[in-house]
Amino acid sequence: MSDGARPATKRALTLDDYVAGVLAGDRVTLARAITLVESTAAAHTRLAHQVLERLSGHTGGARRVGITGPPGAGKSTLIDALGTRLTGAGHRVAVLAVDPTSGRTGGSLLGDKTRMSRLSVDAAAFIRPSPTAGTLGGVARKTRESILVCEAAGYDVVLVETVGVGQSETTVHSMVDCFLVLLLAGAGDELQGIKKGIIELADLIAITKADGDNLSRASRSRVDYQRALEYLSAAEDGWKVPVVTVSSKTGDGIEELWRTVEAHRANGLERGSFAARRARQSREWMRALLDEQLHARFLLRAGVAEQLAELEARVERGELAPELAVERLLGPDGAV
Repeated sequence: MSDGARPATKRALTLDDYVAGVLAGDRVTLARAITLVESTAAAHTRLAHQVLERLSGHTGGARRVGITGPPGAGKSTLIDALGTRLTGAGHRVAVLAVDPTSGRTGGSLLGDKTRMSRLSVDAAAFIRPSPTAGTLGGVARKTRESILVCEAAGYDVVLVETVGVGQSETTVHSMVDCFLVLLLAGAGDELQGIKKGIIELADLIAITKADGDNLSRASRSRVDYQRALEYLSAAEDGWKVPVVTVSSKTGDGIEELWRTVEAHRANGLERGSFAARRARQSREWMRALLDEQLHARFLLRAGVAEQLAELEARVERGELAPELAVERLLGPDGAV
């Protein structure tokens, strides 16, 4: 290449290119399709909707598992151990690892592939780190669509790793079949996970790093958590949240963990709660998309941006209450 020459740009893919490549399981096309659905550009959004519509008949067949937990609980290393075990059993595993985005710089910590050393080089696995971009719930804005694209590409297990740094985990719960909460033994508060909010979401709890000197503490924590859970009511489908211990280092407990995930799925299929959960998630997804589109289209209306800026300035100066500002923006004398 001569000095000053620009590197060749990627060829733009057509709708047919995206669909054919994803259905063929081409990893490059899959990655580009996820980039497409994550884009906020209007042209990309329209094309992404067309791609998703064409792929819709090939989605829905995967085990969708959300995995969360506090920093240091070993989410990525457990996914590496679990994913490797699953690919060894003939599964194709997609990991959507959602990274925290810096509120100051917008940068994200895309280090998941270094913590998933075996899975990242596994031909039957696909790892996609995506920044949260500030999305509440610790999941990327388009994670739901990314799940569908991975399913269409033939991945029968999709693992969604959430940030786990204190944000609401409701969002990831609304897109998976099984919500797994990882907790550490001996972290100070032995009942750190027995909080109404997280337990209402959890389908399964795993005490991690159950090996070496920590094995006995993990075993005690498992008993403590299980006893505490006995005081909570079972879900409508009769499922009582189980607690298991796992070690990503030794592999102990990984098989039991996956058997429990499968048992949860079987219970849901038998009692009808699996289909009901997916139907509810689709409805909630539609509502979320509606809210997003209404907000975007409202801001594009003539005069709204200027009026919004003026009202925000008055709110910042203390001249106007936020509630009144919203009322003026949306009321008869406002933009609507």
